[in-house]
Amino acid sequence: MARPPRHTLSRSSAAHSCRLPKHALLRAGAAFFLATLVALPLAVLHRAALSRHSLEHLWGWDALPSVAAQEEGGAQGEDLDIEDLKLDGVLKKASMGDNTVILTTLNAAWASPGSVIDLFIDSFRCGVRTSSLLNHLVIIAFDSDAYKQCVKIHHYCYFLGTEGVDFSGEKRFLTSGYLEMMWKRLDFLRLVLEKGYSFIFSDADIMWFRNPFPHFYPNGDLQIACDHYVGNATDLRNIANGGFNYVKSNERTIEFYSFWYSSRLRYPGYHDQDVFNAIKHDPYVADIGLEIKFLSTAYFGGFCEPSRDLNKVCTMHANCCIGLRSKIHDLRIMMEDWRSYLSLPPSLKRLTPFSWRVPQNCRYYVHCPTVTLSSRLFYLSSQNQ
Repeated sequence: MARPPRHTLSRSSAAHSCRLPKHALLRAGAAFFLATLVALPLAVLHRAALSRHSLEHLWGWDALPSVAAQEEGGAQGEDLDIEDLKLDGVLKKASMGDNTVILTTLNAAWASPGSVIDLFIDSFRCGVRTSSLLNHLVIIAFDSDAYKQCVKIHHYCYFLGTEGVDFSGEKRFLTSGYLEMMWKRLDFLRLVLEKGYSFIFSDADIMWFRNPFPHFYPNGDLQIACDHYVGNATDLRNIANGGFNYVKSNERTIEFYSFWYSSRLRYPGYHDQDVFNAIKHDPYVADIGLEIKFLSTAYFGGFCEPSRDLNKVCTMHANCCIGLRSKIHDLRIMMEDWRSYLSLPPSLKRLTPFSWRVPQNCRYYVHCPTVTLSSRLFYLSSQNQ
């Protein structure tokens, strides 16, 4: 019998090899299905990671990781875990029984001896029922020099460094360094809320003269001081000041702080306070059910709108003031005025009209031309009433 040509044998063998048994096909299908189950979520995670990286590049610096995100592995994750444990530790030690802490931020320019932070702490010691509140104060240092000074004068300090960014020098109002520091601060406060801690945040250029807790509203998710107070705690025409606020930790405030932080992209070149005064009108704020209360300047005043009655004042803010020297000068005079008031007998405190001698050096900045967005918002909202 003649042997078939070679090419015929080859085709016959190939055809035979393609006709796999049925059980082999089933095993191949099962393997393909399992591979798909593994690959698909990995692809989704990879896409999410790329998206987050793009956003961080757009923002100019990394957002602080959320509590959930800190479960990532690797050396970087371990470093984050260590810092997270340090923050948890200091917040736990400083917190009140209801998980409330008092927070302020500090950089080297405000940390030098005799500067703003010394006046800030001194006001607690000279205030009415405020000295014990120092036990609940955590100072957030933006740079290593500020942290070193903090641990010399206070027992609860936390170092919040930012790689590649120097926050140590004086950051004048609305400069790029100032804006970066303000938004870094806001993102940190969001993280504190996520950890389950309510807080009073206070700028260090705010003097504490009385315990503010009796003057907070029993309800309200976010209570905030004002540059201008129109007389009603729920009126959105109030011009808020982000330097002093009392915020309760809940789903609404966490969501709002995330929304507030992301809104900086809608208002480039503006700081957190001006952006707050814009987004407080956003329907989304009402949709999440956030209740905002504006604090009266009769109790929580500042150079923009002083607390006139020293029998009522809780805090006074060196706002509407540009320049560290001007702030320190007027804050020292403010503390002198407070000590003079305290030296009066009770009858004279009630009967004698006593007013601040400030602002002095800061008076030239009360109508600062750079504070534009809040002024325009107030004007427009007034016209619409």
